[in-house]
Amino acid sequence: MKIVFMGTPDFSVPCLNSLIEAGHEIQAVFTQPDKPRGRKQELTPPEVKVCALEHGLTVYQPKILRDGEAMKIISELNPDCIVVVAYGKILPKEILDYPKYGCINIHASLLPKYRGSAPIQWSVINGEKETGVTIMQMDEGIDTGDMLYQKTVPIGIDDTAESMFDKLSILGGEMIVEALDKLEKGELTAVKQDDSLSTHAPMLDKKISEIDWHKSAAEVHNLVRGLYSWPIAQTSLHGKKLKIYRTSPAKGHGEAGAVIGTDPLTIACGDGAVEIRELQLEGKKRMDAKTFLIGHPLKINEKLGES
Repeated sequence: MKIVFMGTPDFSVPCLNSLIEAGHEIQAVFTQPDKPRGRKQELTPPEVKVCALEHGLTVYQPKILRDGEAMKIISELNPDCIVVVAYGKILPKEILDYPKYGCINIHASLLPKYRGSAPIQWSVINGEKETGVTIMQMDEGIDTGDMLYQKTVPIGIDDTAESMFDKLSILGGEMIVEALDKLEKGELTAVKQDDSLSTHAPMLDKKISEIDWHKSAAEVHNLVRGLYSWPIAQTSLHGKKLKIYRTSPAKGHGEAGAVIGTDPLTIACGDGAVEIRELQLEGKKRMDAKTFLIGHPLKINEKLGES
């Protein structure tokens, strides 16, 4: 099948690799423009661009899609299908309607739940026991198109957004190859989404990273897991920012935010408690809790989250 691929972050790379390995003709790759990153703000290409160039593919990085230039390129290529994975731009109707098999999106949730830009993180933050990948026919809405193919993946108690990213990106790569084969054979039936069951997964920002110790231990643990590895859940200690990288549910109770154990480091929540496994105090290196306590001994009933 002749395919134009659209994607940007590392989540998209396994899908592009799978299509190449399956023998599809990747006519071109569309991705976001290079962006400055790091302290030095060096111009850095998206992961998909790096992958595409390694395979000798043609790469386009338009700033906008609605000026007619992208449509001109696509009409000249005349692809059978456009595959879209975390591209980060809204496709205009003329592009959506152009290919023979339309534009096919790989979305990392069990639609109609978690429509939006951060479905993996919110599924973990909300304590879901499972998630998955949905292959869907794109329309003009945000993740509202008809579903073509879906598979489910369990979310373990210690899974993080990062670990689920890895699992779902690999699954998405496997599924898109299967889906395109079935689509070409006419073996897929489009299923409309039930909008009444939809939930929203908005883009993350640092405002949600502050831990509310009055919430249950499950909610605190899920927040820590869901915000790993960005933006990282945080609290405060002696007026300094304290990032929390890893936790585990623990037994115990006490005043919310209070230290109720130091071996292991255990903090009381509004209901239950969590063990802090990895953390980082402002100005210090990330470390395990045992190492941290050597240099920063904490007393029972000392509280986190206070100025």
